[in-house]
Amino acid sequence: MTVTKRGKVFQLRKRVPTRYAPVESRKVVWISLHTDSETVAKQKAPAAWANMIEAWEARLAGDTQDAEQRFEAARNLAQTRGHRYLNALQVAKLPLEELQRRIEAIPEKNGKPSRFEGDALLGGVTEPPITIKRALELFWTLAKDRTLGKSEDQLRRWKNPRVKAINNLVEVVGDKPVAELTGEDMLDFRQWWVERIESEGLTPNSANKDLTHISDTLKTVVKMKRLGIVLPLTDLTIKNGEKRQRPPFSVEWIKKKLLAPGALDGLNTEARCIVLGMINTGFRPSEGAGLLPEHIRLDGDIPFISIEPVGRQLKNAVSKRQIPLVGVSLEAFQQCPKGFPTYRFKDKVSDTVNKFLRENGLLETPEHSLYGLRHSFEDRMIAAGVDERIRRDLFGHSLNRERYGDGASLEHKHKTLQLIAIER
Repeated sequence: MTVTKRGKVFQLRKRVPTRYAPVESRKVVWISLHTDSETVAKQKAPAAWANMIEAWEARLAGDTQDAEQRFEAARNLAQTRGHRYLNALQVAKLPLEELQRRIEAIPEKNGKPSRFEGDALLGGVTEPPITIKRALELFWTLAKDRTLGKSEDQLRRWKNPRVKAINNLVEVVGDKPVAELTGEDMLDFRQWWVERIESEGLTPNSANKDLTHISDTLKTVVKMKRLGIVLPLTDLTIKNGEKRQRPPFSVEWIKKKLLAPGALDGLNTEARCIVLGMINTGFRPSEGAGLLPEHIRLDGDIPFISIEPVGRQLKNAVSKRQIPLVGVSLEAFQQCPKGFPTYRFKDKVSDTVNKFLRENGLLETPEHSLYGLRHSFEDRMIAAGVDERIRRDLFGHSLNRERYGDGASLEHKHKTLQLIAIER
């Protein structure tokens, strides 16, 4: 890289790499550094060369016949030249001085203005329509930040509902361009769901989840791709009836049924330990299943488990917590001190346990499920008069106010849980 003074201004002189021969006819380029100071020129030279490389790369990309790539290349090239990409109509409305600057920024190739750079700076590249299915493909990349820290199973469970929702929408309205999606289309989709709810005995929640995922996907693409489209996605929610609460298991049922001799013997050891571990900790089934060996601490004065965002995302920041082990839950972890590799980072322990409990008459009512042990844990804390801050810290729930201090110590939480512990 050579910095040479030509006249009063220093310029960068450098040979053009062979890769860019298809878009640059010159063998050697001179780039003005716009300064008469050699020190400043040497400081500016690397950035100037990097900008030139970016421009050539954009021009190479612009040779593609793929409309979407060509448009993205034009937008990037315009930005490299110091201008925001505008379509031809927007360019035509620019002040004369701005228009002149854009024209002057178009380099020549073989004595003629570079066509692609001219299109990029003067709005000659038509933005291709993004269809509904293509929007979903783009969403995975545009929403990449949401997947950080997710396990493979969490990623699958995050993607699948969005795929289902988009496929349902396309089934009803077709894979049309997002910009052509109308209010009538969305009302048709809503009515399609209303009929399914009635004929198939589904809940409005199923339809509303679809609407939420569709809205999130399309709005994210519109925003991140700067499409400037107003989507007809408001006022579509289907009214739910009274929200169904998952009931807690009673203490009597836990002691006489779930802890009856041999009651859980039909479950494999890991699943059985997760059930028993949940009784006096109230962890979410996925939290228990995701525990690594180093998160199970049985060697100290106070045995405990530590819910950590390792290998998976937690539901929220306050879900990271330490829970002392007491009663049948301590016994369970003493039996499974290395955790539960069969179920770790896999969303299947609840299905396995619920099927077993249902087939063996161990559900207190048809509405009960494994999750009822978590609700039972909270009910027992409330009945014992446990402070709300401690309850929420143990349960992994947010406070309805600012969280001050570190909260209760492990020793304090241990004494609290001993008051409500269920023993064999």
